[in-house]
Amino acid sequence: MTIGIIEDDLLLNQALDIALQNAGYHTICVHTKKEALSLLGKTEGLLLVDIGLPDGDGITLYQELRKKRDIPAIFLTARDEEQDMLAAFDMGADDYVVKPFSMKVLLKRINAVFKRSSEEQMLSCRDIALYPDRKQVFLKGQEIALTAKEYQLLEYLMRNQGQVLTKENILEQIWGLDGQFVVDNTVSVTINRLRKKIEPEAKQPEYIHNVFGLGYRIGGR
Repeated sequence: MTIGIIEDDLLLNQALDIALQNAGYHTICVHTKKEALSLLGKTEGLLLVDIGLPDGDGITLYQELRKKRDIPAIFLTARDEEQDMLAAFDMGADDYVVKPFSMKVLLKRINAVFKRSSEEQMLSCRDIALYPDRKQVFLKGQEIALTAKEYQLLEYLMRNQGQVLTKENILEQIWGLDGQFVVDNTVSVTINRLRKKIEPEAKQPEYIHNVFGLGYRIGGR
């Protein structure tokens, strides 16, 4: 497992590198926001992010890195301020550590994050990541707001990637018995609303495809 270390303090960066490698992790070490954007966001299983960087703040950096891929993060800071903590968690931080900290404690927190990540189910389709336990959907690392029916529809499609789902299938699964009483275009209307939120171009969908005369399919061609 690879951990990205984003810390401008050279001594602390080196200490983290040694401690993590001794614990069996691979590491990629950077010291600035510019280096992080250039080198990170591809293979790491976790990021350690210093909030105060010489060329920007770590919270904004993490927001940009998550556009590449949804990566867990633990934020490091010398400031024990509630506002910083809330901002970090709002951005999706998995934990928050105030300097100075014990390497043993940090390793325990890293293990806890990996354990949570391994236990949590995720459905993915290209740039879409859906977390059933949290009822959250991310597109290129950015959370998108869906209505209950839009979310249920997307989850149903993603659990059946590559399969053609008829309107009848969808009505029965998403609307249940109520599906007997909804209007005929309910499914297509909900599909169109969902497309506007996840498709780069709703009129030329890349994710949810119409299968003429049959229904809808996500993934595959």
